Amino acid sequence: MARKSRLHIPRPSARPGDKPDFSYLDLAPAGSVDKPAIDARTRDIEHLSSGLVRVLDDKHQAVGPWNPNIDAGQLQIALRWMLLNRIFDKRMWQIQRQGRISFYMEAFGEEAVSVGQAMALRPGDMCFPSYRNQALFMYRGLKLVDMMCQCLSNTRDMCKGRQLPVMYHGKAANIFSISGNLSTQYPHAVGWAMASAIKGEDHIAASWVGDGSTAEADFHHALTFAAVYQAPVILNIVNNQWAISTFQGFAGGERRSFASRGLGLGIPGIRVDGNDLLAIYAATLWAADRARRGGGPTLIELVTYRAGAHSTSDEPSTYRPKDEYKSFPLGDPIDRLKQHLISIGHWSDARHEQLEEELKAEVLAAWKEAQQYGTMTEGPFLDPASMFDDIYAATPPHLESQRRYMLEIEGS
Repeated sequence: MARKSRLHIPRPSARPGDKPDFSYLDLAPAGSVDKPAIDARTRDIEHLSSGLVRVLDDKHQAVGPWNPNIDAGQLQIALRWMLLNRIFDKRMWQIQRQGRISFYMEAFGEEAVSVGQAMALRPGDMCFPSYRNQALFMYRGLKLVDMMCQCLSNTRDMCKGRQLPVMYHGKAANIFSISGNLSTQYPHAVGWAMASAIKGEDHIAASWVGDGSTAEADFHHALTFAAVYQAPVILNIVNNQWAISTFQGFAGGERRSFASRGLGLGIPGIRVDGNDLLAIYAATLWAADRARRGGGPTLIELVTYRAGAHSTSDEPSTYRPKDEYKSFPLGDPIDRLKQHLISIGHWSDARHEQLEEELKAEVLAAWKEAQQYGTMTEGPFLDPASMFDDIYAATPPHLESQRRYMLEIEGS
């Protein structure tokens, strides 16, 4: 008798109260994936989308063909940025819990993604980030004070109070505005990259979305345009296993890797250990060089884990084991880089503790300065009349009329 069809509903491997289970992850030993030539055909490197590019092994040594041989001094700088990101996040999370900002999202457990890829890109490359790319902004020169002021929506807020907290931008740093409408940044990145190619520049674009966003239409529209026009763009999927409370299987992660999403269009995919800074840097540099040489787009899946809550509005213990992060087989990105530097004789626990204290002091000083430009409850406050600015090149009469009316009401 023929079997009847039935609806398949993806289910996470563990729920609250269960033992964490990451057996669904297809892992590979460090150094086991080969590194192809920059000009390799997509059909010849399909294995990169199902394997896992790793450099740091279980003994914290850099091994294999993807080892970028980064100078220890550069790795120390990378560790500093990652640690600054985590300390900044922790401080801002506490500040939100104190009711001093309205909302926050941290990058806990994903810091290597932003730092490793920022290191591999050039200053002229345009970035279209997601809301967990704080370290990307820091690395490219955005001041902590300015990021804090944006979260406070105060008189120094770069967005003038018009954006949700953490939706930063950085024009001078070539970083596009973060959008809360997920995956819209993908078509923007592809369009910018197409324009760069039309102008004959060697600048490329890079964008980031989460695993859940791959189910959005914008994701697929962007891949089609990138493939057809061979746009010089790196499209990153940060697979942190959870789209808010929805397991990555609901976005299709059960069937094939997210890195394989572009293969049908001829876009090569690389699946990378997202908690290994060296692997991230190496894969991103490979994709960037390929794009600059006319090789077109690359889709990179960064396998990581969202260690904290989705946002300050979320409680992850309601949908996954409370201490699941401690069992994640790819470990903690900061600790892995720290242990690698110690193993090669260029770091120590004492130096790490000293750096932590220095960065905590830096973040605290930035917070004290940010408050001087106003908070949610204490002035100075943004001028309400500024809501009429930056809408048109020349303010039309009807908005000028509304501005005058508002000022009259305030003055009465």
